[in-house]
Amino acid sequence: MRKFFIAAITTAMLTATAAIAQIPQNYYSSLKGKKGAELKTAVHNIIKNATVLKYGSGSGRTWEGFYTTDRLDDGQVVDRYSNDKRYFGNKGQAVSGMNIEHSFPKSWWGGSENQAYKDLYNLMPSEQKINSAKSNYPMGKVNNASTDNGCTKVGTGSNGYKLWEPADKWKGDFARGYMYMATAYQDFTWSGTQALQILQQGDYPTLREWAYTLYIEWAKTDGVDQTEVERNNEVYKIQGNRNPFVDFPNLMEYIWGDSIDYAFDPENTVTTSEYTDNPDVPTEETIYQATFTSETGNFTAKNISEPYSGFEVWIRDTKYGWKGTGYANNRAYAAEATLTSPEIDLTGFSEATLTFNHAINFCKSPESTFSVEVICDGTTNTLDGITWPAGNNWTFIDSGEISLNSYAGKKISIVFHYKSNDSEAGTWEIKRMTITGKRTTTGIDGTTADCMPDMQKPYKAYTADGQRIASPKDYKGIMIIVQDGKTWKVMNR
Repeated sequence: MRKFFIAAITTAMLTATAAIAQIPQNYYSSLKGKKGAELKTAVHNIIKNATVLKYGSGSGRTWEGFYTTDRLDDGQVVDRYSNDKRYFGNKGQAVSGMNIEHSFPKSWWGGSENQAYKDLYNLMPSEQKINSAKSNYPMGKVNNASTDNGCTKVGTGSNGYKLWEPADKWKGDFARGYMYMATAYQDFTWSGTQALQILQQGDYPTLREWAYTLYIEWAKTDGVDQTEVERNNEVYKIQGNRNPFVDFPNLMEYIWGDSIDYAFDPENTVTTSEYTDNPDVPTEETIYQATFTSETGNFTAKNISEPYSGFEVWIRDTKYGWKGTGYANNRAYAAEATLTSPEIDLTGFSEATLTFNHAINFCKSPESTFSVEVICDGTTNTLDGITWPAGNNWTFIDSGEISLNSYAGKKISIVFHYKSNDSEAGTWEIKRMTITGKRTTTGIDGTTADCMPDMQKPYKAYTADGQRIASPKDYKGIMIIVQDGKTWKVMNR
């Protein structure tokens, strides 16, 4: 006999339910039975016309729209491009130090200030400097960053393209925004080097394969949340069209992904109301973050051996962050020193990841000279998987995502360990460091029987990534069960 283990998710927890109720009846009915290219064009026909605001500040213009779509309860601007905090003034007034940023630049369609130029699904408030740095580049995975403000990276990807990359917490939002733009304006003629790196002419697929493959990955990793749902609803009130990739988190799979051979049915596919804000799905949060150009991060520098009395191997610089070197008086000295973080509490987390931004010069082999270590339970271990700079320039690069999963649930300290000798004393600069994690969930076993759905009554079943399950009784693994306005996560064994 098949066993079901249940984790109840009450309707109160599904905070997006009321949001989805705002979709007009039959708004998506024309999508039923379509797939692949035909489905994409059907979506295009629903969303292609919008009543957009005028561009700029003032009544009936973009900044007035942002006041509704991108304002927190305390008046703070939601800036998806930087971690800076700025606040709205009067409704319709531009915010100092911020631009109206286009995800799809107007140069990609020749420069005309048309509907796409004023479409709020394509516009976000952005800090000015990073807006300028990202230029007209496509969005993608940055391998070598030339600019990194702790939220947005600008640099070069593995394909050699100049790209910009959003923070993990915004990747899904921007991915769904790019899918919207590539669908709403699929009949545009794209022009220019940057546009044609990411887009191709024609109604389908419009996004190039490398792009839609990456965006689907990002959209899965960073699922739809309440902030995105609320923005979708507010823009809809203004423009009269919706972003269907927010309403249906698995629609992308039927257009570009693993379900293009299956007909889409908006009445029988998972919606955001049934799928967001699941308390049993761990979400990533920042555990520790410091920018060393403006703060010490409560790190402690300690010399093990120094060139001479009074010399500090690690010092903090307001331009470069923490800086370690054994070079002084025009010569190299043998030196060793540690730079140790405060205790970082990973209790309650099931996963944790370390990232930092660093540069190294005058060192032939940084990976064999320097090390990054973890102190846990009185034991020190060296971390692997770090992306090291070449060692011969001042270019800052990202360390890559370094797993701390083996230390999840414990308390740790991170140590940057510097060494030099009389013939080579490199300089190691560390600008910022972040540790993120996912909290431990309560699991799906052990829920009492009265919390179970009645499997003898009608219900809908979906896979964990939102695909409809035709034969739930034969399915093995985690399912999402929807019945009588309630939702459960079910392990079918």
